Amino acid sequence: MQILHRFSGSIQQYSEEISGPHRYRPEICPQCQARCSLTAHGFYCRSLVDVGFDGAIRVRRYLCRVCQRTVSLLPSFALPYLRFGISMISLFLRARLLKGRSLREAAGAALQPRMPYQRGQFWVRRFQQQAMALCAALASLTAVVPAMDFVIRALQMLEAIGWIRAHRFLFANLRMHLLGWPRFLIPHGARFRFPAAFPNP
Repeated sequence: MQILHRFSGSIQQYSEEISGPHRYRPEICPQCQARCSLTAHGFYCRSLVDVGFDGAIRVRRYLCRVCQRTVSLLPSFALPYLRFGISMISLFLRARLLKGRSLREAAGAALQPRMPYQRGQFWVRRFQQQAMALCAALASLTAVVPAMDFVIRALQMLEAIGWIRAHRFLFANLRMHLLGWPRFLIPHGARFRFPAAFPNP
């Protein structure tokens, strides 16, 4: 299970911050709710591309002594299951959907001039599918402003709140992914469906 590390510095500073295992240790296991049960369990590495950074970062893990499951402390500038950081994705979506720029121009605004257009379309498509849910979820953090559609409204709300702050709220409180969970993740990656009722005999 992943939870967020509320870190607000640079990616380079993040690596120094997580070196001590006790500083950000969660007090409660988010899976079984046991108190003071988590022990440092090393790191795993994941790739990250963001503004001014292209490389690998370490993500600290903890092991719950009660339920024997691990918890990963994901930095809040990174999105689960996506290689690219929030700052870069926000620059692209802002340019493409708010300012109406072409895919090539939006990639340049995100400092990725050679980015394949399929990647940009992937981000746009996922954001469009998530826009209505984002508007509803973020309404408690900022005023809902009139807009021509949910996509523009969601973008305006994210701009007002701040993308990383909104991500923290969505992930920590609602277990929502800013761009929607991948379908292979259960239960967060697929909508719940009730089985069809069997006909009465």
